[in-house]
Amino acid sequence: MYDVKVRGSLIEGNKSYHQISEDISKPVESRAPNWWFIAMSISTVMLIAGIWAGFVTISQGIGTWGLNNSVAWGWGIINFVWWIGIGHAGTAFSIFLLILRQKWRTSINRAAEAMTVFAVISAGIFPMIHMGRIWLAFYIMPYPNSRGPLWVNFNSPLFWDVVAISTYLMASATFWYVGMIPDFATIRDRAKKTGNVVREFVYDLLSFGWDGSTRTWLRFETLAAILGGLTAPLVISVHSIVSMDFATSIMPGWHTTIFPPYFVIGAIFSGFGMVLTLMIIIRKLYKFQDYVTKGHLDAIGRILTFISLIMATAYITEIFIAWYSGSEYEFFTFFKNRITGDYYWAFYAMFICNAVIPQLFWIKKIRSNITIVFIISIFINIGMWFERYVIVITSLSKDYLPSAWADYSPTFVEVMLYVGTIGLFLVGVLGFFKFIPMFASSEIKGILKPTTDSND
Repeated sequence: MYDVKVRGSLIEGNKSYHQISEDISKPVESRAPNWWFIAMSISTVMLIAGIWAGFVTISQGIGTWGLNNSVAWGWGIINFVWWIGIGHAGTAFSIFLLILRQKWRTSINRAAEAMTVFAVISAGIFPMIHMGRIWLAFYIMPYPNSRGPLWVNFNSPLFWDVVAISTYLMASATFWYVGMIPDFATIRDRAKKTGNVVREFVYDLLSFGWDGSTRTWLRFETLAAILGGLTAPLVISVHSIVSMDFATSIMPGWHTTIFPPYFVIGAIFSGFGMVLTLMIIIRKLYKFQDYVTKGHLDAIGRILTFISLIMATAYITEIFIAWYSGSEYEFFTFFKNRITGDYYWAFYAMFICNAVIPQLFWIKKIRSNITIVFIISIFINIGMWFERYVIVITSLSKDYLPSAWADYSPTFVEVMLYVGTIGLFLVGVLGFFKFIPMFASSEIKGILKPTTDSND
């Protein structure tokens, strides 16, 4: 049983059920604040810049990027893996914390699920563009030809990516949408009372005729449980498969069995870091301190502390094995090209941001300081990007043949393509802020009485 006196209230402000509906529906029903229009404008400009970069890449070719014969993977794959990692938070919150009966997840899960969908969409852009000829993307599917259906290469890890990511996107989007149906019906009913015909029509379509009956709720909860059960394994499989892009090669620094669990933990770490960033922003801009309390942020901080220790263990394990294995190539990659050498700055940025700075969450005063918590969450996001940079670039830039060694730096086109995906992500998140209830009101109401002081 949830002990309020020990763990604190999950919903503050002595809310009634009606107040919860009012608070959650308000951003959807009222005019967007001025900051929203400013943020949407900036995000749209970033998205347009990305579209321009994508057009240049497709029309002129991958030669517009900074890739070379040695570093054939650059920012495109780095950012692809980074976005996929961020996309792991929604399912982790919705499924794993549900299984563990963590009631505090109810204020965070919907925003995390939204973040998952938009992050995976942003990630999916990079593999197609990285093909060089995006119009040949149909090769990843069996297609009819003069000799019958031509099937793809099932031995290719890149094909595994396509299957895993597309499945994860469809499952996550479906799970996210199904959870919103009761709230769409609430917005529909409130629009009917105020006479807003357009809003009533739109949300009536989105709610699929939800009537709130016992049978409807029973089917809803059954479907949510089934979707949750089907989606949960994808958290493990998706980033494990992404790691196989590296682990199945013979490149020093990549050919290791630690990559699948290492990538999965890293994905959850970066996802939780981005969730923390997003929830602090929602909490501040929409004055949702009663729903996203310091207790919620404290719980995320504790989880990040634990995962950070796992990340530090993974880093140290990689370094130890590179030394203990006796392989001169592994030793060179880790000790001469990461810890020291041309890319030492990226390695230490990764290690400090992911393994050192999050340990500040051991201090309760820091976990209680929202500003410091927000800054640490930004460092985690930066550190996880550098992790992908270190993995990709250091192994490719200096491989087995010194005569083939080459440095890598991104071009303006690559940077703008990355900026464009950030713009796409922000446009999606801002649209979520305005048109979709940010919390699941039914779940909030379900934990109201047993988790508030006034109802002990």
